[in-house]
Amino acid sequence: MTDKNASQVNAELSDFTAEQLARVDEIIEKYAGKPGALIPVLERVQDVCGYLPMVIQTRVAKGLNLPVANVYGVVTFYSFFTMVPRGKHVIRVCLGTACYVRGGKRSLERCSGILGIESGHCTQDRMFSLETVRCLGACGLAPVVVVDDDTHGRVKPAKLDQLLAQYS
Repeated sequence: MTDKNASQVNAELSDFTAEQLARVDEIIEKYAGKPGALIPVLERVQDVCGYLPMVIQTRVAKGLNLPVANVYGVVTFYSFFTMVPRGKHVIRVCLGTACYVRGGKRSLERCSGILGIESGHCTQDRMFSLETVRCLGACGLAPVVVVDDDTHGRVKPAKLDQLLAQYS
């Protein structure tokens, strides 16, 4: 590893505390050598770190003696894994057919404007993450916005300021 690469890895690891990295190593060690360990390891590591950036994926791959590409493939395939930090509150705006037709895209645009982020990103203070989903199974309440575990139906873009203020 070159000095540039080593310094880049160290900078990326600086997002995590020594305790978090020690816990990650404990999780990897507990599952090392066990068949089918990758998904449980990634779930537990994401619980510890909050997300799975490449530097953490590489650490998991080395610890489980797997190619980094295998780890990356699993992380990017399953929607419950994320490579970007998530906020304290996760906002999901439905863009399924019913929600889209009833204004879901306007709700997404308004949320994006209020938070100053695009879908798939997290606010600087890590208070909010904004995501889009294709269906939340609440089509009768369209358009739907879910914040954490709270489902909000018939959401009007003009009311999103008040709605999000409840979570600040």
